[in-house]
Amino acid sequence: MYIIDEELERKEILKRYKHLIKLISKTASQEEKRQVRRAFTVAQKAHSGVRRKTGEPYLYHPMEVARIASEDLGLGPTAIVCALLHDVVEDTEYTLEDIKTIFDDRVAQIIDGLTKIEGVFDYATNSIQAENFKKLLTTMGDDVRVILLKLCDRLHNMRTLDSMREDKQLKIASETQMLYVPLAHRLGLYQIKSELEDLSTIYINPKGYKEIVDKLKDSEEVRNRFIKEFAAPIEKELTNRGYKFTCSARVKSITSILGKIEHKGVDFDEIYDIFAIRVVLDVPYEIEKDACFSAYSLINTIYREQKHDRLRDWISKPKSNGYEALHFTVQANNGRWVEVQIRSQRMDEIAERGLAAHYKYKEVKEGELDENLDNWLEKVRELLDNQSENAIDFVNDFKLNLVTDEITTFTPKGKSIILPKGSTVLDFAFNVHTQLGINCMGAKVNYKVVTLDHRLKPSDQVEIITSKISYPKEEYLSFVKTSKATQGIKNYLRDYRKGFYEEGSKQLQKIFSELDIDFTNENIEKLTKYIGVPQLIDFYYKISKGQITEDDIRQCFDKKKSKNSTWMFLRNPFAAKRYRDGEKMNLKEEINKQIENNPEQVVIQKTMENLKYITATCCRPVPGDDIVGLIRENAIEVHRTTCTKAIDEMSKYGHRIIKAKWRENEKITFLAGIKIKGIDRKGLLQELTGVISEGWNINIRGLAMESSEGLFEGTMMVYIYDAEQLNKLIKNIEGIDGIQSVRRI
Repeated sequence: MYIIDEELERKEILKRYKHLIKLISKTASQEEKRQVRRAFTVAQKAHSGVRRKTGEPYLYHPMEVARIASEDLGLGPTAIVCALLHDVVEDTEYTLEDIKTIFDDRVAQIIDGLTKIEGVFDYATNSIQAENFKKLLTTMGDDVRVILLKLCDRLHNMRTLDSMREDKQLKIASETQMLYVPLAHRLGLYQIKSELEDLSTIYINPKGYKEIVDKLKDSEEVRNRFIKEFAAPIEKELTNRGYKFTCSARVKSITSILGKIEHKGVDFDEIYDIFAIRVVLDVPYEIEKDACFSAYSLINTIYREQKHDRLRDWISKPKSNGYEALHFTVQANNGRWVEVQIRSQRMDEIAERGLAAHYKYKEVKEGELDENLDNWLEKVRELLDNQSENAIDFVNDFKLNLVTDEITTFTPKGKSIILPKGSTVLDFAFNVHTQLGINCMGAKVNYKVVTLDHRLKPSDQVEIITSKISYPKEEYLSFVKTSKATQGIKNYLRDYRKGFYEEGSKQLQKIFSELDIDFTNENIEKLTKYIGVPQLIDFYYKISKGQITEDDIRQCFDKKKSKNSTWMFLRNPFAAKRYRDGEKMNLKEEINKQIENNPEQVVIQKTMENLKYITATCCRPVPGDDIVGLIRENAIEVHRTTCTKAIDEMSKYGHRIIKAKWRENEKITFLAGIKIKGIDRKGLLQELTGVISEGWNINIRGLAMESSEGLFEGTMMVYIYDAEQLNKLIKNIEGIDGIQSVRRI
């Protein structure tokens, strides 16, 4: 608990202010120092008497954001001024005009970019989170310090997130993981990206986070001893050759380790790149490339066995975010594979501080971008210029197109086309010309005919094949990767479907008449939300084509209530409120009412046992899992907190989140999946099914096994009571002779 001591706080504020001045003392002019002093005074006055959820004075927050911006990113006095003032316009009586008068237009412009949009949005079709993110990127086009300061702000908020309510923690952590982590990665801010990622995981997957922390701690002594033994001959040889350098170990982020365990189905002990040896050479810029390759050659004479498919040369061709380094994997004397990274001091600073380091090394003015990042920003501008996109579509396209690694492909005439990794032939066509994409029916890749969904590789030469009777289909949206292709397909489909608007409207009127439903805007809106097609052009097209049936409409307006289950309850379930005339609100009306009052969050009050819910099929939560409830039209949909679909939705619609937990002492079975790998032998399947059905009295719904060259891989679907029973079952299966790995799917 935080104990208030105003005298101690005053001394702490003064200490932090002096530290900020010290950070800029060598480079700032007297006028710039006066600006910082003025900003500190304004912030101190504006936030006087206000405290954060932690109990600390609110002024601590902008001062810490300013410190991160200056100390960790190396930003200058203007950035410190804006960091100190970044919440003043949003949270106090000061206006942007006041800031412009006291400081200047540039400071006011940056502050405006950091100020959230106010307003109420319909919870089903819009998102304040997405609108604010879109505004942030819009302002970044004028001054990139907007986004750098926002990342500093988000980092400090994540460091102090434990003081917030659980639903707010999930909302902010999901938003951070889905939007700000990729953005930090794209700007080359590795240090901030890794910390934001792990801080998000603490709230999204607390059990998994703690498990990896414990395993890293348990293996720390052995790991450090191995690192010391592995690095010793490298350090000796580099010293003998006269190099100035530092050699250290970089432990993989906890989130990355969890990702490998989950996506590759490996155990903690099987991950060979939990840490990497990093060699940073202190050499002049003119010879750093030769020095790095010379060190690479030297290390290969010490450790001769190398995984050649793991060599990554980002020195000859840097990543699009400016990252430069040489990565390769060698075998230690004990047979263990170890990743080694070589870079110069300049490369190391750019890797850790990203965009901010470009100001120092490339003579780019603070607030501007270097050429690579300016090209990337041009793609952001293309998205922002598309007026037909709402904020949610914009955010989806941003993540889809602008935060991934890139590949370079070529036209038959040798023109280079840069695309996100994983792009298809159709992406290539749309990125050359919109009409080429619309009429694309296939391509020749390196002179071989391929289909539209063929994934391109670096340096592929692509010749598009067109046809005047070939047009985009809706299913094409499922495999394209670029915003140009996505938007080109959407625009074509929208124009095509306009011709079915009137026909669909007439069909809907007819069905409404037969079902005795009033043909009103309110009922049409209810149906579009129920079906999940908010755009009327698409909605009427689907009706005209019979894709929305009379049964769908009947179910939407069916007034019979299904039986509610009681083995799960919400921590803060909805209370059934009453209108002034005494009539009870239904769930949808209650949600709408609360969002009207406060669009960012739904305040849930008294207990209500019979709240309708459904469990999500995408992640199949079972009792014992950490779960979250997401508000739907007439029910709450329950997901595991680690579910990527739920995290994505929480990152955009924070107001839909309800923290949930399982009711105890209820014995209802749930379907769960297990992936098993091992060495095939006679009688293994019988022993496996015996352990499950006899030893544990568990019903098996499905079992699929494949065997090849003495190894087998199988998937098993079983009915279990809770996560604890599932974990015990997995442990028991691991004990069977020949089983190599068992994991939940």
